[in-house]
Amino acid sequence: MPDHSAPPRSRAHALAIVCVLSLASVMIAFLGVTPARVGATEALGTPRMPGDAAFIASHRGGGATAPENTLPAIEAALAQGFDYVEVDVALTADRHPVLLHDATVDRTTDGSGRISDLTLAEVRSLDAGSWFDEKFAGTLVPTLSEFADVLAGTTQRAIVELKGEWDAAAVAALVTEFETRALTRRIALASFDARTLALAADASGVIPRLLILRHLPDDVVSAAAEAGARGIIASRAAVVRRPEIIDEMHDAGRRVIVYTLNDDAHWNEATSLGVDGIVTDDPGTLSTWQQVSAGGG
Repeated sequence: MPDHSAPPRSRAHALAIVCVLSLASVMIAFLGVTPARVGATEALGTPRMPGDAAFIASHRGGGATAPENTLPAIEAALAQGFDYVEVDVALTADRHPVLLHDATVDRTTDGSGRISDLTLAEVRSLDAGSWFDEKFAGTLVPTLSEFADVLAGTTQRAIVELKGEWDAAAVAALVTEFETRALTRRIALASFDARTLALAADASGVIPRLLILRHLPDDVVSAAAEAGARGIIASRAAVVRRPEIIDEMHDAGRRVIVYTLNDDAHWNEATSLGVDGIVTDDPGTLSTWQQVSAGGG
């Protein structure tokens, strides 16, 4: 039987101590399982100054040496040690994420049709390598899981562009793929669609996001802030027309990445402005160029 002999004041004091200890335990548990968000510096490095080497993102998984967005291309890019591998992820008709850039499979496989109209089984039956070179015949369109497994075996980072239409369930499933492999601090999710980025924010408070812009709005910093983005990915031409946005973004704690630059004239132009990252189809040559021309790489 419970002992009711203790004075009311003592019982109240003991109850207060129990409540405080319980609250402290909850706070410790919460802090212990809730990792901090990835900031711009952790995700994309310190802000570059004019003339500094920008980080290199190998476009479409490394499409210069192997079929774009395939495992051979990604593995080759990662083996060469480039800062980031950039890949495109789209959803099949049965809502499975696969690596593909175009809305259709026509250009990069031996099949035809919209990716959103094809099931995973149909997409996986296609040859995604012969169009590039016969030695890649039989190469498959990778699943997101396969890509995540490859990335998890390295220490490098990835920019993952979400193509097409995504819903909350699909974004949450994608985030889970990265969470289960402890990759949330080594990827950034990118999209042209602010709604998709909002879904990504709901699914993960850790993974950083990047807003892709075809045209720069009047207030770039506000656009990035409203999307909750750590930075923007914009065309070279757009940034060259308004180079002041680089300082504006840096002052706001955000970064500027430009796409897709494939020659030394454009690399020199971009690094002279102080952009933070360059997406390129030719990361090997860019890396060599940076060693002698842009702050030592």
